Order: sequence, then C-alpha cells, then structure tokens
Amino acid sequence: MSYRKETDSLGSMEILQDAYWGIHTCRAKQNFNISQYKIHSIFIKSFGLVKLACALSVKELGLWEENKAKAIIEACEELSKGKLNDHIIVDPIQGGAGTSLNMNVNEVIANRALELYGKNKGRYEFIDPIEDINKFQSTNDVYPTALKTASIFLLRELEKELTSLQESFQVKEKEFADIVKIGRTQLMDAVLITLGKEFSAYAEAISRDRWRIYKCEERLRVVNLGGTAVGTGLTAQRKYIFSVIDKLRDLTGIGLARAENPVENTQNLDVFSEVSGILKAHATNLIKISNDLRLMNSGPTAGLSEIFLPAVQVGSSVMPGKVNPVIPELAAQVGTRVLGNDLVINQCVAGGQFELNHNLPLIAFSFLETLELLINTDRTLKERCVDGIKPNLKNLNRYVETSYATLTALLPELGYNQISYLAKEIAKSDLSLKEFLISNNYIDENKFNELTSSEAVLALGHIKPIN
Repeated sequence: MSYRKETDSLGSMEILQDAYWGIHTCRAKQNFNISQYKIHSIFIKSFGLVKLACALSVKELGLWEENKAKAIIEACEELSKGKLNDHIIVDPIQGGAGTSLNMNVNEVIANRALELYGKNKGRYEFIDPIEDINKFQSTNDVYPTALKTASIFLLRELEKELTSLQESFQVKEKEFADIVKIGRTQLMDAVLITLGKEFSAYAEAISRDRWRIYKCEERLRVVNLGGTAVGTGLTAQRKYIFSVIDKLRDLTGIGLARAENPVENTQNLDVFSEVSGILKAHATNLIKISNDLRLMNSGPTAGLSEIFLPAVQVGSSVMPGKVNPVIPELAAQVGTRVLGNDLVINQCVAGGQFELNHNLPLIAFSFLETLELLINTDRTLKERCVDGIKPNLKNLNRYVETSYATLTALLPELGYNQISYLAKEIAKSDLSLKEFLISNNYIDENKFNELTSSEAVLALGHIKPIN
C-alpha cells in the first residue's frame, strides 16, 4: 500500500495515497472513535451545498483560475449529490464545535478536485483544503448553516409523513363513524362515544403537530453564513458575504436569510431548543396514541379487544399464537427517545459560552436523529398499523349492552334517580343491562337503540329535557 505524507502544525502523518481525506480527518478518527455512528446523509448533502455556494461566490470574485474553479465546483456538486458520502468518516460525536467534520469535508472536496484538476491527491499547493475549500469560511458559520439546511430538508419530509398519518386517521374516523363504544376516563367506563370520534381526536392531534412543524422552517432559515469565526465576517470579502447566502438560497430552494446580527446567531442556538420542543410535542402525541391503540387491541380474549391491529409478526418464541402490538410499541419507544433527545439538546444549548457553542456536534446529532426517527416512525405507524386497523364489532356491541356507562345515555328517557335505582337492580341480575331494561319494560328495544345510536351519543345536548 502506498502512502503520502501530510503535515499540519502538530507534525506529520502518513496518509493512504488513495484516501480522499487527509491529516485533519485522521487525527479526528484517532481522537473521536466514540459512537460508531455515521454523519447523516442529509447533513453531508447540505454541507456540499454550503461549500458549493461558497465556491461559486469565490469564483465570482475571480480569485481562482478557470480550471481550478471548475474542479472545485464539480467536487462540491458531487458531495452534495451523495457521491462522496463514504469518505466522510469522522464520528458525529466530537469535540471542537464541528471542526473535524468541516475539515473532513474540506479534505475530501480538495482531493477530489485535485483528481478532476489532473493532479495527485495531497498536492495541496494546487488546491488546498483550508486556503481554497475553506476560503472566507469558518466551521462556526458553515457547520450551523449546513445543520439548519439539513434540518429544513428533513422537516419537509416529516411534514409529508404527518400529512399521510393524519389522513389515515381521518379515513378511520369516517370508517368507524357509526360504531358506538364505551368511552373511558381514568381507565374506567365513563360514557358512550364512537370509535370514529376517538380516531378523530387522534387525527386532530396529528393535525396540530403538522401545523406546528410547518411553522418550524421559518425559525431555522436565518443563518450566519459569511460571519466566519464569531459573526463579524473576519477574513471574508464584503462582496462574498453578501452573495454567498443568495447562492445557497438558489441551490437549496429554501428561503434562507442572512442573520441581522450574525454575532448573536453564532453565539445562540436556542432555535434548536424551540424546534426540538415542537418535535417533543409530536412525540408525546405518538406515545399517547400508541398506548391507546395497544389498550384497545389488548387480548384477544382476556383484554379489551375492541380493535384488531394488523398482525405483522409472530409475537413470541415460546407462546404459540401470540401476536404483539409491535408497531405502537415502536412508536412509543421512539417518542421516548425524542423526549430524551430534547433534554440533551436543551442542556447543550444552555451550555454554550460567549461567542460559540462548543456542543454543536451533539446538538446536530440529536436533532437530526429526532427528525429521522419521527419521519420513519410516522410512515411505519401509518402503513403497518393505522391503515389496517379493524373494529371488533362483537366486543364493542357487547360492552355497550352490558356496561353501566350506557345508563348515562338513557338519562333523557329514564331520569337520574330511576337510573341510580336500576343500576343496583341490574347488579343483582344475571341479565345484561339491555336485557334487564327491556324484559322489565323500563324501555323498549327501539328506544334503547335510538338513545345509544351514534347520532344520540354525539349530539350536542339533549332534545328532550331530563325529568
């Protein structure tokens, strides 16, 4: 195997001749062999787009000769299209506020550009990772700009999945509209409701999540690109500073805006706390809905068994025939993970000092993981669970006919005092609630069915006054 020698201010290292990365990446690999996770592909894409915007702005200033500029721009384009992902090898959990990732990107672009320029890798006298690829930049402006760009790409994906999940619940709302069931408060029988109305509540909760998340993009679109180290634009040309974000806006299709106060935008990352809180709200809805679905599906013979969730895999290696509600279990676990990530993000945001937050890599990892988990979970919950939910009409009807909760629906006909008396009598009987009332002529079957119909139990107020 052949090697090339690279040098930085700390010394020299032997680098594999065919490697696109260089000495800075190798030091990062030695220092931060921590998680074995990889940098998110959308983050790499966004980094490529940021570097491309920077390169186009530098080229516009006429600071590179034409072929050199062409090679750098083409290498940036390749990174933005995912062609160089395998060469971004640093651990996402790293010290240095993201410098290791930025330098990994710079070295990969530089060495790929050298190839395109007709030179060997490592010939940095022609195209240098810092002098050229990082020209007019700092980790402190390109990293958060790439992170915000990646986050917006993922937020748009999440919004699409939320829309699909909401629509799936709305389909079930209509499908189950006339199915009367027992409503419960504090896990105890309460009053009659419809299965459709319960699913309408799930759809509405997801609709709120969708609207909140739609509004998140405007919180993330303000960036500090061009601010370099601390937001003052030190070392960058003024023309570059005012053109680079325009270039990135065109490349991404995102309405990015230059921060009015780039120093503040570099110091403070509270926007990630804000958006993470909105994602946390969605996670809490996922947990609540998933637990409801699990409870309604419980059984099949010794639980509620009001609905049938799709059977997607065998549930036990020792109990034949057991099928578990694995998709809602997954969704609830993901929700819990998101709650944990939110705590991590808040602690990291609070832990920055002065002009920079050194915790940015952990914020990036946790934030992008949250988005990826929610995208995949919403899709999975819709496709492998909600779309296939079926009602257990036998049990739903039986509970309506036997539960004391049904008595409340009869108040307009029988009155509170009489129903209180009847509840005690029914408890002594072997008959169901419905059978007892009809056989003892307290109510006829038509009236019972009328008062326990979906129209009656969802009516806003009584037509007939209560005696």
